[in-house]
Amino acid sequence: MSIRLGIDVGGTFTDFLLFDEGTGTFHLHKTLSTPEDQSVGILDGMHSLLDQTNLSADDIRSMLHGTTVATNIVLEAKGARVGLLVTENFEQVLHLAAHRHPGHSPAGSPWTNRNLLPI
Repeated sequence: MSIRLGIDVGGTFTDFLLFDEGTGTFHLHKTLSTPEDQSVGILDGMHSLLDQTNLSADDIRSMLHGTTVATNIVLEAKGARVGLLVTENFEQVLHLAAHRHPGHSPAGSPWTNRNLLPI
């Protein structure tokens, strides 16, 4: 039996896709995410999906995991306050890293001075 399980953890829902390569069948499942401990939502949803399909965890040959949680935290600036130490005159190092072509500004990504403090 060759079963693949895909899991996508979002801020509100965790989505599951189980694919049986032998039969070509797909099974979908959605459960509420558990931000306080994402493993709880993942394991609960996985066990629920396995129960629905009469499969066991031993039947799963590969598991793929993805999440938008970290991306959303960065985009919404809702994460913990952090600091970045850089050498003098290298304050824009992260901004410059986003450039695809040297000397060109990335579209829609203006430099934002966020309280730079000398040390």
